[in-house]
Amino acid sequence: QVQLVESGGALVQPGGSLRLSCAASGLTFSRYAMSWYRQAPGKERELVAAITSAGGSTNYADSVKGRFTISRDNAKNTVYLQMNNLKPGDTAVYYCNALSEMYYGLDYWGKGTLVTVSS
Repeated sequence: QVQLVESGGALVQPGGSLRLSCAASGLTFSRYAMSWYRQAPGKERELVAAITSAGGSTNYADSVKGRFTISRDNAKNTVYLQMNNLKPGDTAVYYCNALSEMYYGLDYWGKGTLVTVSS
């Protein structure tokens, strides 16, 4: 059974930092591209950052470039999202996604972790 478990969400003041983690189990982690998405209240889910299976390539939403960094540790089956200089607009539930690089359309989602940026 595949599980993606996010952690690290919290209430933080504007300008602060958080690191989210997503621990994966039940899949061959090194064969999945990993992504972070977020969904703010009343808005659609949007892609925040993505990283290829070996970690050689990343991409980011324009709104987080220069502030967020995605990384992964394939030995620990974990993907991270380092978030710096947080803004109120970053408030959302953050979800982890695993996308198979072998089987088209096969992906898995975590249940999310809440990040609230407020003074």
